[in-house]
Amino acid sequence: MCGRSLAGLSVETEPVRLFPSDRFELPLPEGHSFPMAKYRLLREQLELAVKAGAVFSFHEPQAASWESLVRVHDAGYLERVFQGELSAAEVRRIGFPWSEQLVERSRRSTGAAIDAALAAVEDGMAASLAGGTHHAGIGFGEGYCVFNDTAVAVRELQAAGRVGRAAILDLDVHQGNGTADIFSADSSVFTVSVHGGRNFPLRKVASSLDIPLDDGTADEPYLEAVDQATRAAIEEGRPDILLYIAGADPYHGDRLGRLAVSATALLERDRLVFDAVIRAGLPLAIVCGGGYCADVSQTVAIHAATMLEASRRCG
Repeated sequence: MCGRSLAGLSVETEPVRLFPSDRFELPLPEGHSFPMAKYRLLREQLELAVKAGAVFSFHEPQAASWESLVRVHDAGYLERVFQGELSAAEVRRIGFPWSEQLVERSRRSTGAAIDAALAAVEDGMAASLAGGTHHAGIGFGEGYCVFNDTAVAVRELQAAGRVGRAAILDLDVHQGNGTADIFSADSSVFTVSVHGGRNFPLRKVASSLDIPLDDGTADEPYLEAVDQATRAAIEEGRPDILLYIAGADPYHGDRLGRLAVSATALLERDRLVFDAVIRAGLPLAIVCGGGYCADVSQTVAIHAATMLEASRRCG
């Protein structure tokens, strides 16, 4: 299996399964700040990488079902999302205008996390080319997040008996308040967030472990925090699977990041996480997380580097 060995023997590798959801477009008003195009550009860049030898296969994700979503989210909230009955305040908190396409896109990007988690259990490593919607809590959406994809994926695997314990390693620059809200009373899921301490959201919810960083944090202290977080996720969380939110927004050129981390250090971050997870013999499901460079190609390059590094682990 990808990234694994049996009794010291080489095992035939399989392509890293990727689940893109960019075909399910979300129409946004002209000038909207969310870089929706990055998902299509990321898929296209990785498709080109396959021609150069990267080992990926691409699969359309399922749409997360009501049954899957209601394991995590309040039924009343889900009904308002599905029926277009969100209040004006709820729509503002999410940051996207409601539409049927919003519902479908959110279900597909959440389904991509479910599919990636299931594929990781089978193959060792897999990824959603979207997601990291960690601001959505039990009864609310927030910060461009409608449903919490990693939380829904964990509950899906637990309900199917595929895992008992899970860890969510959140390396997006913004704190995973929704994820912390969902699992605050559940010791079977260990949540870790390395984030800008003064960045969004203003009101944070305690994770199993939070590592807040000062504005302007650069490469060396950032990687030290990532190492601490990864060790805790594996050693304290004792998970059967690790879900990794590989945000591009700690990058020093990100409009919303406020850290000073280089692209080189972000790739080193990915290597650190991958190496630790492979040493522990754990399945790894990757989701993209945020990225808000004025030049979207910079964000795409960071996300692509994460996925290509995953491919190298399986090549």
